[in-house]
Amino acid sequence: MNLVIVESPTKANTISKFLGKEYKVESSYGHVRDLPKSKLGIDVEKNFEPQYIIPIKAKKRVGQLKKEAGKADAVILATDEDREGEAIAWHLIQALGLNGKSQSAKRIVFHEITKSAIEEAIKKPRDINIDLVNAQQTRRVLDRLVGYKLSPFLWEKVMKRLSAGRVQSVALRLIVEREEEIKNFIPQEYWTIIAILQKSQILKSKSQIPNPFESILFAINGKGLEKFDIPNEEGAKKIAAELERCDYKVLSVDKKETRRNPLPPFTTSSLQQEAIRRLRFSAKQTMRLAQNLYENGFITYMRTDSLNLSKESVFAAKSWIEKNLGENYAVSAPKFFKTKSKLAQEAHEAIRPTNPFTTSDAIKLENNQEKKLYDLIWRRFIASQLPQAIFESVNVVIEAKNSTNNYQLKTIGSSLKFDGFLKIWPSRYEEKILPQLEKNDALELEEIKPEQHFTEPPPRYDEASLVKILEEYGIGRPSTYAPIISVIQERNYVVKNEQRKFEPTEIGIAVNKILVNHFPEIIDVKFTAKMENELDEIAQGKEKWQRVIKEFYDPFSKNLEQKYQEVEKQKPIEEKTDEICEKCGKPMVIKYGRFGKFLACSGFPECKNTKKLLTEEEKNLGKCSKCGQGDIIKRRTKRGRFFYGCSRYPECDFASWNKPEKAMAE
Repeated sequence: MNLVIVESPTKANTISKFLGKEYKVESSYGHVRDLPKSKLGIDVEKNFEPQYIIPIKAKKRVGQLKKEAGKADAVILATDEDREGEAIAWHLIQALGLNGKSQSAKRIVFHEITKSAIEEAIKKPRDINIDLVNAQQTRRVLDRLVGYKLSPFLWEKVMKRLSAGRVQSVALRLIVEREEEIKNFIPQEYWTIIAILQKSQILKSKSQIPNPFESILFAINGKGLEKFDIPNEEGAKKIAAELERCDYKVLSVDKKETRRNPLPPFTTSSLQQEAIRRLRFSAKQTMRLAQNLYENGFITYMRTDSLNLSKESVFAAKSWIEKNLGENYAVSAPKFFKTKSKLAQEAHEAIRPTNPFTTSDAIKLENNQEKKLYDLIWRRFIASQLPQAIFESVNVVIEAKNSTNNYQLKTIGSSLKFDGFLKIWPSRYEEKILPQLEKNDALELEEIKPEQHFTEPPPRYDEASLVKILEEYGIGRPSTYAPIISVIQERNYVVKNEQRKFEPTEIGIAVNKILVNHFPEIIDVKFTAKMENELDEIAQGKEKWQRVIKEFYDPFSKNLEQKYQEVEKQKPIEEKTDEICEKCGKPMVIKYGRFGKFLACSGFPECKNTKKLLTEEEKNLGKCSKCGQGDIIKRRTKRGRFFYGCSRYPECDFASWNKPEKAMAE
């Protein structure tokens, strides 16, 4: 009997369907060894040697696997193909005592959980890739050193129970700096002028349907207009009055065919971004659903930044296209995309369906969210193998002339000639049908519309744009985007507003300020990206992991020791209020805790009264209709969904998903 070990029970169940009776598939339920939670767990004096332990929750499982391994002819480690999966396989060898059984412990990898992929992988076992293990181990050790060394500093200087992370702190900095840009932004006024025109022949004809069109002013007397050349209403009205006295004619008509290329198949980053935009799934939710789809054999591995596609997959896609869409939509040669990935050892293929003929309608999934995500992945892959969309574009330049000035306006028309990949991958495009215009055609003015505009501040990050900027800066990797975003929210350093955009909390701003001022290397974008590149070099066997850690830790440790002496403890962040404590009569103040603002008695520690700080919206929700004493307040579930409940909970258990009307008690 051969024992196959994977990290997930779902994956174990799927793989077992493809293997014969001579194989037994078991799950490790994730990592079987880790650094201890109670201490640093890294010997900084002995070359940063990690001190791994088997966590209590994993001990029973390790015992069961060790027993099964003892009875097996061979142990096959089939964990995921990335650094994390390679590390789990390595830890399994250590925990199960397979070191002395190198002949019987085999490592196999595959990019998709299908019968052919599993059978092929079993034919080609390999040794543990210790370079990948070391890359994962380096990230783990670096993050532990930063977290366990820097967090106590924040406790002492800012507030208890705060924490700092190596990569998460950079994401926090990006959000805080964007908020500062927004607050410091000064809008600048500018104007544009639109002319509503009509072809003269159409106006004279009774049979033709009127087709007025817009044209925008872009030049005056041969000089192109810059954005702020019309800075105020006075200037706009003056030009508008001039345009009212002009004769209009078509100066030129330029017709051409434009093409839009299909997007490549998904990487981890692009999947998260698109799922956020189209499905409103969080990055964490997307990865959880994608993990389930992968482990059930529906999609290829979901942690990748490669755009590679196998020949078998693109020919299968072409076959589906010819059968279901027709020859017009079949490209003459398969489309392959060039990857920009630096992780050549890890990222073998883009995210795609394992079988293009399995559409979302045919897939058997009870979870509707998984079905939606699968459909997104399937459509993106099929669309990548479809032809370009073809548009007919018309660029019209119009002359407006009077006795003193010569104005030029332009309008662009567009119409879809062939939908191509848009048939499968719906995307926004605007068709603007113009009347048939020729050079020197006379035009009649219907209306002049001066329009006021103001420059806008840069937008706050949402999950999609944050993932995108992290990827652009080279911060994090496919497996880390979702955890980064989750952590900064769980620590209450940022919150999502009603538009699902990130805003930093007071605590987040305070933590970022002290890190920027005293530990700039920790949250420096370029420094963090450099660290990611060094992790890649470790994964490729080009760099020693201990040297990378030492180069970081020695100056970091020295600086931290110095800052303990130099930095004074910050004053508690408090705001005065007019509210009086009902227990002792002293004023209440707004304090900031790990989970945000709250009201506390200024008489602390003699009076320890605290309560939830109500927003203006919550103050207007009225009294609880059930008990008549408590206030209705807006709460959030562990999953982030809002509901309304009584402030006297648990004494009163009133709760409702719907926003209540003002209660009768008022």
